[in-house]
Amino acid sequence: MRIRPGHPYMAGAPLLFAHRGGSALAPENTLVAFETAVERWGADVLEMDVRLTGDGELVVIHDATVNRTTDGVGAVRDYTLSELRRLDAGARFVDPEGQTSFRGKGVRVPLFTEVLERFPYTRLNVDAKDPGAQPMLVRLLQERGEEDRVLLASAEEEGRADALGYRGPVSATRRQIRSFFLSHRLPGGGPYTPATDALQIPYRWEGRQVTTPELIREAHRRNLPVHVWTVDDPARMEELLGWGVDGIQTDRPDLLAEVLHRRTGRPLPPGARA
Repeated sequence: MRIRPGHPYMAGAPLLFAHRGGSALAPENTLVAFETAVERWGADVLEMDVRLTGDGELVVIHDATVNRTTDGVGAVRDYTLSELRRLDAGARFVDPEGQTSFRGKGVRVPLFTEVLERFPYTRLNVDAKDPGAQPMLVRLLQERGEEDRVLLASAEEEGRADALGYRGPVSATRRQIRSFFLSHRLPGGGPYTPATDALQIPYRWEGRQVTTPELIREAHRRNLPVHVWTVDDPARMEELLGWGVDGIQTDRPDLLAEVLHRRTGRPLPPGARA
């Protein structure tokens, strides 16, 4: 069994990951969401997605189109940066009270470099959503000396950040997760240990339970932290923390902050004390 040394990025578990910045509380993948997650809810890690615009700029957005999260239509790749920046990224957001509270407030799709500069001391978890984005992302982080605080996710083997020379933390690919899921149930936990820094996995997938106490135990035997996505139910958060997960990705960082306070004694963030 090959054991990788633990990466300092993983310190302080269990970690609060604000999924897309906490997309239930503010427009996803925007500066206002990231600011809310860090400043009000004490997020340890900002999770986000990046794509390339038609003129080759790296922007923070999840979908291949702008339809769901802005007042525009069409593919991200069909927009230049200046065209994309004219769209209202708060137009379609509905807050927990059912209000379109960010419409017309000047919320825009951010450049990835804006996020790096706005949050210089915050850990980031970044998923490149189109093939051309990952090499550019790796080069940018290398040039800026930001590798230690940015985990790069790669769902597929093609485009793995570590295969591109990235020296920072990376999470397991879909193939690695599938192989470990099948292997860990063998006698003795099986022989397979993925060469990665973290398992980032769903609680359930396509009707099958993925995250279990047994999987977490076998991952920990291999020095692999387990981060579970995307969990918004406090009861499930409690369950996962009881099983020993190392981090939870959530659209409700406000709820996870309170659960972590109860479970671990973690101080309440400013938003919970207000």
